[in-house]
Amino acid sequence: MKRIVFGQKDNCDGNDTECLNGRKKRADLEYWVRLMNRFSVPFQALWCCILYFIMELISRRSFIGAWKYMTDSPLVFLYNAFLIFTTMSVAFLFRRRVWVRVFVSGFWFVLSLANGIILSNRVTPFTGQDLKLLADAKKVVTEYIPPVLFGLMMAGLAAGIFFLIRYFFKAPKYQGKRNWFVDVVIVGASIALFAGATEMGIHTRILSSYFGNLAMSYQNYGFPYCFSVTVFDTGMNRPNGYSEKLISYIEKDEDEKLPDSDTEGAADTNLVFLQLESFFDPETVTGLKISEDPIPYFHKLQKKYSSGMLKVPVVGAGTVNTEFEAITGMSLSYFGAGEYPYKTVLKKETVESIPFDLKRVGYSTHAIHNNEATFYGRNTVYPNLGFDTFTSEEYMPDITDVTETGWVKDHILTAEIMKALKSTEGADYVYTVSVQGHGDYPTEPVISDPEITVTGAEKKEQNDYSWEYYCEQIHEMDQFVHELTDTFQNFDEPVVLVMYGDHLPTMGLKESDVKGWNLYRTPYIIWDNMGLKKKNKNLAAYQIGAEVLKRLGLYDGTLVRYHESERGDRFYQSNLEVMQYDMLYGERYVYNGTSPFAPTDMKMGTEPIRVERIVKSGTNEEPLYYVYGQNFTAASRLAVNGDIVKDTVCVSNGLLLAQGLELKGTDEISVVQKSDTSNEILSETDEKPLALYLEKGEATKN
Repeated sequence: MKRIVFGQKDNCDGNDTECLNGRKKRADLEYWVRLMNRFSVPFQALWCCILYFIMELISRRSFIGAWKYMTDSPLVFLYNAFLIFTTMSVAFLFRRRVWVRVFVSGFWFVLSLANGIILSNRVTPFTGQDLKLLADAKKVVTEYIPPVLFGLMMAGLAAGIFFLIRYFFKAPKYQGKRNWFVDVVIVGASIALFAGATEMGIHTRILSSYFGNLAMSYQNYGFPYCFSVTVFDTGMNRPNGYSEKLISYIEKDEDEKLPDSDTEGAADTNLVFLQLESFFDPETVTGLKISEDPIPYFHKLQKKYSSGMLKVPVVGAGTVNTEFEAITGMSLSYFGAGEYPYKTVLKKETVESIPFDLKRVGYSTHAIHNNEATFYGRNTVYPNLGFDTFTSEEYMPDITDVTETGWVKDHILTAEIMKALKSTEGADYVYTVSVQGHGDYPTEPVISDPEITVTGAEKKEQNDYSWEYYCEQIHEMDQFVHELTDTFQNFDEPVVLVMYGDHLPTMGLKESDVKGWNLYRTPYIIWDNMGLKKKNKNLAAYQIGAEVLKRLGLYDGTLVRYHESERGDRFYQSNLEVMQYDMLYGERYVYNGTSPFAPTDMKMGTEPIRVERIVKSGTNEEPLYYVYGQNFTAASRLAVNGDIVKDTVCVSNGLLLAQGLELKGTDEISVVQKSDTSNEILSETDEKPLALYLEKGEATKN
């Protein structure tokens, strides 16, 4: 049998049927190749539309949802297909054009597949920062991808790479003479037209360059566009007019308007910031009929204490961005669209913050979060924000009371806040981040007898399940606030408690759904046990810290002074951008060229974990070891010569039980606190030989 080779010439006689059939096949193939070459641009555009539809189908996990998106937003759909086409246009510069198109298509397909998997396990979609943070790859795998699925993905990826390598040598090449001028024009025109389409899309508001709600932005503007923005649009651009002279002018104006701080009296006041997860008043949602007020105590406090609406930078998700604004006094508006500074600049850079400012006047600074320490990298970011201690879920005892969807309930925070306040002799700044109100909210019944019932939502499952679940959680959060203020009322030290929601819940709300037509506002209250005068005003999250310090007579800190003196000035926002840029990315003129802030030696937990003695029990074949000490939690694990004993059980805060091992007196023993999700070691006691613990109790540092 003769081998048919494309482009091969042959000399067939009239009786060689096989040769004649081969000639016909080659002729048919050459016809289709010429057709594809002649109309390669429209064929590539059609394929990009098909590929993009598949990508949205994966991201939305619904054929109907992808189809509705394509038909309801045709311009956005075509723009994203054009983005893919532009990246694929480089194929015209190569002879192996088919292989390049397969490679680019595979690249986009893998990204969309990753986005679909991540959206199945978290609220926020796959971003450029997830792609860049290769060091967190293990965490992403363990947190969002089941082991079996991960194995299948790795097998598929290996198969895909093998196919691409093998296909590279077998893929058809462009036949005929190359017209470089035409090819370069096609690529250049694609890039130029795409740039123009982007500008026009943003100008006409078909697209947006600011992502307040990252998840909704991906839904509205498409995965390729949003993902690309999060890759390339990060940090801050150099503002117009930025100079040392402008910085000096701003600082001089502040000095003329502000007095010196009252450090003798105000620096004795404890400051507690309480960021309540997804907390707002659901009675402001139009159409909802709620059987009773879910947050009656919060409403009572609003009437008695300073309160108002807080402008937050996110909707539905992005807790750490509200947190970032409140701690630093910086506005997210000047960063890249969809950026999380906790995932970018703050992983390596310190930044002046309220904790750093208060430390200069004698405060101790604490962070508390009833979720895992590694969530959003808080355990590595908080030292760069000036915190002395960080108490995460892994350092909280008896975490058994969780919501039906698995979030730790907030009432546990009262005891942790009091531990922080009592851990030092002087005044304390405590920033607390709650989680009980966290989404996603169930669309199936999980509460058998809800205390609060809801009707009137657009979808029935939201009436019966989502909104009722949400109201149940914030009702309990309201009770937690009541308990906390009662505790502070009986505390013998002055306390100012600042409470606010980090963002609206992930209910798919539109502006027309909320009274007041603003999705970026949550209620706040400034409570105190000192008799401060009630003042009602609306603030932004980046202003609230300075507002509280001003009421206490504290005027220390670069942005604290700026907000206290320049708010209301016509150049307030533009100069705020200049100040932020200088402090984080610029020449640091405010610090005479060198930032004075260094990462703190942050301790995990406010109470040290101690190992005091170890008792061997059981049989020689199955020995048991009782580890006695202090402040153990469910995250505590015995470690032997640096290896963690998996079969460690926390019996109580003073006892661990370890089994499945045989120890020698020379073995080095310690207790570690480990994140179950990322398997990261958060802290560890000093390693000491087992013999020391068998002979006498001995305390070790945290």
